[in-house]
Amino acid sequence: MGQPIERRKYLVTGASGYVGGRLVRILVEENFDVRILVRDRKRVLGQPWAPSVEIIEGSAENRADLDASLAGVHTAYYLLHSINLGPNFNEIEADMARSFALAAEAAGVKQIVYLGGIANDKKISKHLASRVRTGAELASTSVPVMELRAGIIIGSGSASFEMLRHLTHRLPIMTTPKWVMNRTHPIAIRDVLYYLKNTAVLPEPIGRVFDIAGPEVLTYVDMMQKFAKLSGLKKRIIIKIPVLTPGLSSLWIGLVTPVPTALARPLVGSLISEVVADPAKSIDAVIAPPPEGLTDIATAINLAISRITDHRVETRWSDATSHTAPWQKAQGDPAWAGETVLRDRREVDTDISIEKIWRQIEGIGGDHGWFGADFLWWGRGLLDRFVGGVGLHRGRRDSNYLRVGDSLDFWRVEELEREHRLKLYAEMVLPGKAWLEFTVTKENGVVHIVQEATFRPRGLGGQLYWYALSPFHLFVFPTMLRNILKNAAADA
Repeated sequence: MGQPIERRKYLVTGASGYVGGRLVRILVEENFDVRILVRDRKRVLGQPWAPSVEIIEGSAENRADLDASLAGVHTAYYLLHSINLGPNFNEIEADMARSFALAAEAAGVKQIVYLGGIANDKKISKHLASRVRTGAELASTSVPVMELRAGIIIGSGSASFEMLRHLTHRLPIMTTPKWVMNRTHPIAIRDVLYYLKNTAVLPEPIGRVFDIAGPEVLTYVDMMQKFAKLSGLKKRIIIKIPVLTPGLSSLWIGLVTPVPTALARPLVGSLISEVVADPAKSIDAVIAPPPEGLTDIATAINLAISRITDHRVETRWSDATSHTAPWQKAQGDPAWAGETVLRDRREVDTDISIEKIWRQIEGIGGDHGWFGADFLWWGRGLLDRFVGGVGLHRGRRDSNYLRVGDSLDFWRVEELEREHRLKLYAEMVLPGKAWLEFTVTKENGVVHIVQEATFRPRGLGGQLYWYALSPFHLFVFPTMLRNILKNAAADA
C-alpha cells in the first residue's frame, strides 16, 4: 500500500486495547506518523511498536491532555470504551465523545474514525444504544466522522471469541436463552483492521455511517456448533429456555468463561437484537473489500484457534481492562501518602541458573498455576468473581512470555526486567492495593531470589483482611518459592 499524498499524523486512542494495539502495529508497519494517548504508558512499553510511536500519557476526560494529543493530527481514531465503568457507562461515554469532538475541532483535525457496533434492529441493548450515541456525539461538530459499525468480532483474544470458545469447550450440554437464535453478522478481526487501515489514506474526509461485516449471517448457536466442529468436539446439545435473562446469563458466563460478569453483561445484552449489516450502509464504494475477499467464519475461527495454540496472541480483551475496587486510591500513590505497608518477604540462595529460575517465574499463573496451593488461589479467584472482580479465569495472553501491561489471572504486569525482576499489581477486589514481586540476582556464582508480597491496606478493614489471611500466607508463599526452585531444578 502506498504512502498518503501528504505526510499525515495519526492519533490512536485505546492503543492499549484489543483493536487499538493491533491497529497501531499496522500503521507503524506502513511507516505512518503515529501518536497514541494512553492513561499509563507502562501498559504499552512491552509492545514491539512502542519505540516507533509518540506516546502521550493522559486521559480522554482531560481537556489539556486532549489538546496535547490532537495537536497537528490529521486523522484521529476513536477506539475508547467505558462499559466497565458501572451502570452509568453510557453517560460517561457520551461525555467523553463530546469532549473529544470539541477538542478535535479546536485542533483542526480533518477526520475522526470511530469503531462502533451494528445497530439496525429497532430493539437494541443499552450497550449498543450507547455506541450509537457515542457516534452521534463525535459527529456533533464540524469534523467529519467516519463511523464503522461492526458486529461480533472473531479473533484470538477478543472478548466475544473468548466467550464463544470457553462456552463451547466447557459445556457439551447447555441451557441458553431463546434469543441466542437471533441472527448476527460476525466479522474477522483481520477484516476490521483492513477497513481501519484503509481509512488512513482516504483522499478526502468522509462523514458517514458504514456497516462492516463478514460474508455470513448466523445465529450465536450456529457459531458455537461451527466452533465445536472445527475444534474436533461433538455437536453441542443446546436447550433453549425463555426465562434466562441477560443478567442471569452474564452471571453464568462470568463463572464459566474468563470474561468477567461486568463485561459479559453488556455483551450478552446485545444479543437481544439482531445484529445484521444494512446493505444501504455498505462501505464498498468507499473502500473496496479485501482483494482475497472477506474472511468466512470457519477461516476466522481456525485462524484464532491457531494463534492461541501457537502462543501468538497479539492483543487481548483484558489488555485495557482494569477492575479496581472503588475505595482504592490511584496505583501510583507515593510512599509518604500515609498508608501502612504490610509485607511477606522470602529469600533463598541457589546454584540453579538464572535462566531456569526465570523461566519458572515468567511462566507463573494461567495454565501453569501458582506453584502449589492452587486450590487456595482458585478459591480466592472464585470469591473475587462473586464480588464483581475479574477472578482467576482471565489467564494470560501467552503461557510462557510476559510483557508490561499484560493481564495475568487477577494480576497485571506492572514492571518487567527479563531475568531480573517481575512486579505484578493485583486487580482483584481488595480493601487496599497489593503487589507480588520477584527479584533474581547473581553474585559470586550464587543466585539470590527474593519473593515479596506487599499490601497497602485501606483503613482498618484492609488491615483485618491481611491478618485474617496471614495463616494462609504462611503456607502459600513458602510453597510457591520452594516449588519454583523444584521446577527449575527439574528443567532440562
